[in-house]
Amino acid sequence: MQQSGAAGGRGCALCPLLGVLLFQSVHIVLSLEIHADAHVRGYVGEKIKLKCTFKSTSAVSDKLTIDWTYRPASSSRTESVFHYQSFQYPTTAGTFRDRISWVGNVYKGDASISISSPTIKDNGTFSCAVKNPPDVHHNIPVTELTVTERGFGTMLSSVAILSILVFVPSAVVVVLLLVRMGQKAAGLRKRSKSGYKKSSIEVSDDTDQEEEEACMAKLCVHCAECLDSDYEETY
Repeated sequence: MQQSGAAGGRGCALCPLLGVLLFQSVHIVLSLEIHADAHVRGYVGEKIKLKCTFKSTSAVSDKLTIDWTYRPASSSRTESVFHYQSFQYPTTAGTFRDRISWVGNVYKGDASISISSPTIKDNGTFSCAVKNPPDVHHNIPVTELTVTERGFGTMLSSVAILSILVFVPSAVVVVLLLVRMGQKAAGLRKRSKSGYKKSSIEVSDDTDQEEEEACMAKLCVHCAECLDSDYEETY
């Protein structure tokens, strides 16, 4: 009986210690969380944003650091492309020299960067690491970047959008012009049947209407010419 009581006493004495260890392990796991896009697709020559966000249990201080690293798709070599501590320090050497820009905001939990003038050679894996002491234990998410040339389908969609922007207003103008002409023709037929004679004011109004219709017709022609020129420039 005494032995079992002593064992029970030792077990109870260990409970607080186990509780502290469990709390510390949970605190370590949840102290700093980092998230980044697993895959990012971009096009040659068009700026690409690599998004990275973080959540820390500690307030942001001047000790917070952010490090972006890059590993080419065809190599195991890793190079630093960006460092932040109170100020941004993009790389001044290597593959991304003068092409990395800071677009994040540490006070909003944003550690994102952008790449200008990307090429197919930039394909690879990027890693985003954030430390905000005392929160230094965290996951390190990776982003796989794929840069390609814009294909015919993308160019075709751009032409389609341009066509819509030009044709829709032109179609509206044409419809309004036809409705106006139809109304005018119907009015003339009624007046001719009744032997109605126009006054000088009505003649002046008709002249103004004809000028408006001529202007609308010129506008339609101009829109069509703009579409043709934009289409030729696209191809």
